[in-house]
Amino acid sequence: MSEKSLKQSLRPGSRLSGFWLSLCSPTVTEIAAGSGIDWLLLDMEHAPNDLSQITDHLRAAGSANPDAQMIVRMPSSDQTITKRLLDIGVRNLMFPMIQNAEDARRAMSWTRYPPEGLRGISATIRANNYARQSDYLTTYADAQCVIVQVETPEAVAEIPAIAAVPGVDAIFIGPGDLSSAMGHTGNPMHSDVQDKIREAVTAIHAAGLPAGILGYGADLARRYFDNDIEFVAIAGDAWLLTRQMDALVQTMAQPSPTSKQKTDKD
Repeated sequence: MSEKSLKQSLRPGSRLSGFWLSLCSPTVTEIAAGSGIDWLLLDMEHAPNDLSQITDHLRAAGSANPDAQMIVRMPSSDQTITKRLLDIGVRNLMFPMIQNAEDARRAMSWTRYPPEGLRGISATIRANNYARQSDYLTTYADAQCVIVQVETPEAVAEIPAIAAVPGVDAIFIGPGDLSSAMGHTGNPMHSDVQDKIREAVTAIHAAGLPAGILGYGADLARRYFDNDIEFVAIAGDAWLLTRQMDALVQTMAQPSPTSKQKTDKD
């Protein structure tokens, strides 16, 4: 595992591109990591990625790129899932649907051993190289990156309090659920939603934290980067595969210039 951590790279003013992985394929993870992308997110909330598969994804990413930074978004903010993900070596966690500071404090407590938190101790785990890393219990938090998601107007209003919770490293805006909560389901580009996103980014930066968002495609990703959002998911594996396959099929369905010339001569 690389000595470089996402926490070290993810700073206010950074510009980090990511791929959102939902196809449940370690091979896709390996290909994505080999691209040189800044970070990857393995989605367990809206994709059927199973806990037993996560280690294979971590290995696949690490084999393709030792510096690959993998974030795992959990299926829900849950203490047991948090513990098990950390034990298998996940260092970067995204907690979905954090509404207020109490939600953030609860999530943070699950990532830390006592007395700072409630994480249970297991002596021989992948995270400590199966008990070979003797200083794990005193150094593990240095490499951890805890990201919380704000996905409603109520959560946006609570950003100053959420950001003040010790251990929260970054805040990620969920434009899909935010637009839905604002009455614009399926339309995150609505002007009201975009205004709310800008409000969220301003509050995140005022608290001294980096902001993240989903912004698929080069144009939207650049727009968000130019608006000072530090880490942007520029594409998802399923989204990218669908678009490229559809585009190629449509292109091949059109007559080529050569075939048109032959038809004209006939």
